[in-house]
Amino acid sequence: MILRKLRLQRGWSQEQVAELTDLSVRTIQRIERGGQPSLESAKALAAVFEVNLNTFYSTTGDEPMNSNPNNTQLSEQPSHSDTPAVTEAEKAAINYVKGIKEFYGHLAMYAIFMVAFLVTGKLASTQTLWLALGWGAGVVVHALVAFEVFGSFGTSWEKKQIEKKLGRKL
Repeated sequence: MILRKLRLQRGWSQEQVAELTDLSVRTIQRIERGGQPSLESAKALAAVFEVNLNTFYSTTGDEPMNSNPNNTQLSEQPSHSDTPAVTEAEKAAINYVKGIKEFYGHLAMYAIFMVAFLVTGKLASTQTLWLALGWGAGVVVHALVAFEVFGSFGTSWEKKQIEKKLGRKL
């Protein structure tokens, strides 16, 4: 999540970060989804974003996936700025915008296919009509979830249920 925050703060795409760090776009995507970067990947990212190497490892004390051949501690790495963090509010906002972005992609795909069906005359088919209606209902449900019209079974729901079961705050 921290990589996505740093990337968005600078207005860079995943492709730009990959080019600047000499990593693959797939690696950038994996790290943004919560995967632990290798030591080499973390060093490249830390250099590009001018942050401490520890920035790319969770605060639970996770160590890099690759062994450290020089046997140096991560905390000894030079720091260009304070180690940034992602607050819960920022995580929620980033996930909210990600959900909306995914919805717009879904809506665009639906619109493209419906125009193609209309142009080719396939929309007149009963089978295609049912497909369009079913897919359209899926788009509507996706919109309701993306724009948080009704609560989904996310983290906040899970926390509320646990607190309800315990009869106290978690």
